[in-house]
Amino acid sequence: MISRTAKAAFYSMFSPLMTLNGLIYRNFRAPSKDKMNMVHLGPGQKNYLENWINVDANMFTGKCDVWADLRNRLPFKNESIDIFYSHHVIEHLPDIPFHISELYRCLKMGGKIRIGGPNGDNAILKFVENDLSWFSDFPVKKESIGGRFENFIFCKGEHLTILIFSFLEELLLNAGFKNIKLCKPVIETNYPEFVDKNVLAKEFESDFNCPHTIIIEAEK
Repeated sequence: MISRTAKAAFYSMFSPLMTLNGLIYRNFRAPSKDKMNMVHLGPGQKNYLENWINVDANMFTGKCDVWADLRNRLPFKNESIDIFYSHHVIEHLPDIPFHISELYRCLKMGGKIRIGGPNGDNAILKFVENDLSWFSDFPVKKESIGGRFENFIFCKGEHLTILIFSFLEELLLNAGFKNIKLCKPVIETNYPEFVDKNVLAKEFESDFNCPHTIIIEAEK
């Protein structure tokens, strides 16, 4: 895991360039509304998706099609995207309501989102049950249930909030989304025309009965 100091230095140095690159992309290279446009936010090093537009801040050790800071305005035109997909991304963002409003802005009418991150609901459940085995030692080895809970939710300061369904549902409703659904089990989808086996393969869970990842889908 990259240290917070190194990450802060990276964004301090490159965020202006990413902002400029995103602006140039949005105005001159962004896909037109008449095409089928599927966008994957935050592929990182291992989760690049073929036939999707992959957007990430990491262009050095990762793989992306568009280099952009996801904390900023998204590099797409209004009502031009058919679906956004992100997996373990939004918990790292400082302003989730703004990010969700950007997803809504860029989506075509009837457009879809599928977003996932650390499952706060299940973490609370397992904390109350004192189930140490549900929590891993990542990123820091801790022995107590409280320590493991904190480890999971905040990940050494990398995660900036807790993702609970009712909270995310409220944010999505406030942005204008409808048909908000919790995918349970996580490998199900209401949008098989977009979320195929290649996408679902990125979402492997060791415990499908009480998954560590919350997956939510919604429509504009």
